[in-house]
Amino acid sequence: MFNKILIANRGEIACRVAATAHRMGIRTVAVYSEADALAKHVAACDESVPIGGSSPKESYLRWERIIEAARATGAQAIHPGYGFLSENEDFARACAEAGLVFIGPPASAIQAMGLKAESKRLMEQARVPLVPGYHGADQDPAFLKQQADRIGYPVLIKASAGGGGKGMRAVDKPEDFEAALASCQREARNSFGDDAVLIEKYVQRPRHIEIQVFGDTQGNYVYLFERDCSVQRRHQKVLEEAPAPGMTPQMRQQMGEAAVAAARAVNYVGAGTVEFIVEQRGGGEMNFFFMEMNTRLQVEHPVTEAITGLDLVEWQLRVAAGEPLPLRQDELRIRGHAIEARICAENPDNNFLPATGRLRVYRKPRCSEFVTARVRVDDGVREGDEITPFYDSMIAKLIVHGDTREQALARLDEALAATRIVGLATNVQFLRYVVRSRSFSQADLDTALIPREQAVLFNQEPVGLPTAAAAAVAHALEREQALEGADPFSRRDGFRSHGAATRRFAFEFGGRHQEAELTYQHGGGLQFTVDGASGPLDWRRDGDALEVQFAGRRVRTHVHALGETDHVFTPQGATQIVAVDLLAHAGEGAVEGGRLTAPMPGKVVSFAVKAGDSVKKGQALAVMEAMKMEHTIAAPADGTVAEVLYAPGDQVAEGAELLKLKG
Repeated sequence: MFNKILIANRGEIACRVAATAHRMGIRTVAVYSEADALAKHVAACDESVPIGGSSPKESYLRWERIIEAARATGAQAIHPGYGFLSENEDFARACAEAGLVFIGPPASAIQAMGLKAESKRLMEQARVPLVPGYHGADQDPAFLKQQADRIGYPVLIKASAGGGGKGMRAVDKPEDFEAALASCQREARNSFGDDAVLIEKYVQRPRHIEIQVFGDTQGNYVYLFERDCSVQRRHQKVLEEAPAPGMTPQMRQQMGEAAVAAARAVNYVGAGTVEFIVEQRGGGEMNFFFMEMNTRLQVEHPVTEAITGLDLVEWQLRVAAGEPLPLRQDELRIRGHAIEARICAENPDNNFLPATGRLRVYRKPRCSEFVTARVRVDDGVREGDEITPFYDSMIAKLIVHGDTREQALARLDEALAATRIVGLATNVQFLRYVVRSRSFSQADLDTALIPREQAVLFNQEPVGLPTAAAAAVAHALEREQALEGADPFSRRDGFRSHGAATRRFAFEFGGRHQEAELTYQHGGGLQFTVDGASGPLDWRRDGDALEVQFAGRRVRTHVHALGETDHVFTPQGATQIVAVDLLAHAGEGAVEGGRLTAPMPGKVVSFAVKAGDSVKKGQALAVMEAMKMEHTIAAPADGTVAEVLYAPGDQVAEGAELLKLKG
C-alpha cells in the first residue's frame, strides 16, 4: 500500500479522498490555486503545494506542475478525483512515465471511452445495446444535419469528448439544428478542446440509470448495482438515488452484466460508471441503451457506499496498489435506500443561474462527514468561505440513508430543512420542492421531471408574509432589548404611563412593498397587524432558534440578518424579507433603464448583435461563460442596440454593463 499520495483536485472530492487516506494511514498532499490558498481541502491534507493562478487553466489543469509537486513531496501515487484531469489520458501516461501510480484506469481505457463515437463502436462490438444515432468522423455541418433528419427528431447533439452535461443540446425540429450545433461545438471546443459531436435519437420519457463497476489488475470485475440519476437540469444531475425505483432483479443483472462487458472491452481497472439511458414503455417495460462510460469516481458515489456499506475510495487505493477486488459479485448485497442531493450556488428561479459570494451563514444538519450514516454531508467549504466564479457551483452533497425509500425521503426533507445558507442564492428550497413533488415522491421518474413539475418547483413562497414579518419583527425587538440598560430611559418597548404606543414597519416581500403595525399595549403585550392578519405577537429563544407565535400559529424559526435583509428559515421552508429604513432610502431615484448587465462574473464568449441592430424582446444578444457553463443573455424588451461595450474574450464583473439599448 502507498505511504503518501497527492490529490490532484480541490474542494469536496479532495477532502473526501483525504478522509479515507487518513483512515488507512496514508499521508496526503494537497495542491491549490491562488483562489484556494485558505481552502478546506488544503487544511485537510498533511502537506500542500501551490500550483498557479485561480483559473483551472493556470492551476488544476497544469499537470506538469502537479507531477513536479508529487515528485518534490515524495508521493507515490496521484488521485485525480473527478473533473479536471481525472479523464485525461495524457496525464495518466505522464504519471506512468514519471514513475507515479495514477489512481484510475489505464490511459488506453480513458482514451477509448473518452471519445463517445469510438466508445459506441467498441460497445457495439461488445454487444452492449446502443441508441440509434450517428457516431462517425464526418463533421461537416450539412452532413450532420442530414444524419439528424435521417434519425428523426427530436435528436440530441453531444460533444464526442464531453461529459457533465457540457456540449449537449436537444433539438426538437429541423430548423433549430444549425444554431444548436454551432452552440454545442463552441461549448465543446472551450471545455474539452475538441468540437467533434455525435447525433443520437432523443429517447422519449427516458430515465438515466448508471451502473457502478470495478475492475482490478488481475482481470476481476464486479458491478456494485445501479443509481438512478434521472432528475436533471441542463443535462446535469440534481438528485441521485440507489437502488433505482422499479428496478427488477432480472433487469439489474442484465444492466450489470452489460456494464461489466463494457469495462472488459477496454481492460478497465479501478472505479468506473457505465451510464445507460432507459426507455420506459407501457406496462412498466423498460429497455436500456449504452450512453457513455465515465472513467473515474462519480460525484454520486456516496449513495452506492450507503447501500453496500463499502468505501469506494478505499477500493480505488487498494486496486491501484495492485491488490485484488475485496469482494466477489456473489458477496455484494443491497441494503436499504439512499438519496443524494447536490447543494449548489445557483438561482433555480432564474434559469439556474450560477451564484457567487461569501457563505455568511453555513449551517448543516446533524450529520457525518465522508462516512456513511443516516445523514451525511460531504463538502469542501466552511462558513465564511467564498464561492468564486472559477470552479463548479456545487457547495455540498447531502446524502441520506434509510431502510426504505419513504424513510430516506423523509430524512432528506428534514435534513434540507436544517440546512441554512446565507450570502448567496442556493437551490436548497428547490430541492425540497422536488423531493415533495408528486412525481419524485411517487417515483414517477424521467429526465423531464423538472419541467413537468415546474408549477410546484419554481417561484414558490413557502413561509408567507405574516410569518416572515412576525419573525423579522421579533428578531429586531429581541436585538433591541439586548441593548437596553438599567436606565428606564434606555427602554425601547414603547413604554408609556398610560395608553398605547404604535410603531410602523415597512417591508419589501415578494417584490412588493408592505406595511405593518405594532402596538405596545399598556399591560406589556404586543399587538401586530400585517397583510390582513392581526393578533398578539410573542416569542421565546430556544438555543439558536426563535419560536414565534402570531395569528394562531407557533413557528420555530431561525432568522439571520444580512444588511436590511432577514433570511427566515422555518420547517415549512425559507424566505427573505427586507426591513426598509425609509429615512435611509429617502432621495434615491429610479433605476436607470435601457441597460443590459452581466448577471454574474465571467467571460464574454460572443455577441449576436452590433450597434444599430434592431432587436425583439427575448432575442439572444450575447453569450457568457461562467462556472464552466454557457449562458445566453436575452433582450429584456424591443429596441435598438446603441453601443456594445465589451469584446469577446473579455472578463466582466457581476453587474457590468455589456451593451446599451434604446427604445
